[in-house]
Amino acid sequence: MENIVYFNEITWRRNDQEILQDINWQIKEGEHWAILGLNGSGKTSLLNIITGYNYPTSGKMTVLDRLFGRTDLSELRKSIGYVSSALERFQETIQLEPVENVIISGKFASFGIYEEVSEADWQQADQILSDLRLDYLKGKKYQVLSQGERRRVLIGRALMSQPEILILDEPCSGLDILSREEVLELMNDIQANTHLLYVTHHIEEITEAISHVALVRDGKLVATGEKHDVLTDALLSETFKIPVQVHWDGGRPWLTIEKRR
Repeated sequence: MENIVYFNEITWRRNDQEILQDINWQIKEGEHWAILGLNGSGKTSLLNIITGYNYPTSGKMTVLDRLFGRTDLSELRKSIGYVSSALERFQETIQLEPVENVIISGKFASFGIYEEVSEADWQQADQILSDLRLDYLKGKKYQVLSQGERRRVLIGRALMSQPEILILDEPCSGLDILSREEVLELMNDIQANTHLLYVTHHIEEITEAISHVALVRDGKLVATGEKHDVLTDALLSETFKIPVQVHWDGGRPWLTIEKRR
């Protein structure tokens, strides 16, 4: 498979308003991307196009070599994992569930288990807990977990379906610095088995696992490419609409705001 995601002149309008405009973008096999931009810049709209919940007004696109307009989008979504702080609205249904049950529910795209679970499923859930260094949570109820632990469990849940694309939509939103770093550490653990698509407006969350970056401003792509080529003072200042300087430390980029006169 040459292209994981391919956008050619994609435009999306809602209520006669152009939300995404003339998007040309390719994600190739083996690449892991971050989508970076201000709130309201179009990041989530891009995700909704990729997952087929919004359909482009014009242009041509493929996801996992499946041409939109000629593919069953419900089947396509089975190959895409999704983690977002927005999933917390479903947490009331799983408060009393053991962690391993929450993990397994990802196979069925449900919160809670309503279908028969095989021995192989239990073994896979155990392996995910081990791979994500969450063995110590086995048997614990979801309601007693910290916010950071809950986010990591939700990532494990998304991995249960063995997705070809794993979308992480601001997974560190609302976390304290320790919990954030624990979530970010997982990127190196899971990158080998999927294609990461990490959405954020915090540049320091772009870890060494991320190879490429797309910068989004006002529904347009400012730049796309390898992260060291894209994360420059000029391009980031344009994206964030404020003069900034970027420096690298520990393999990650960090921003400094230039003092305004």
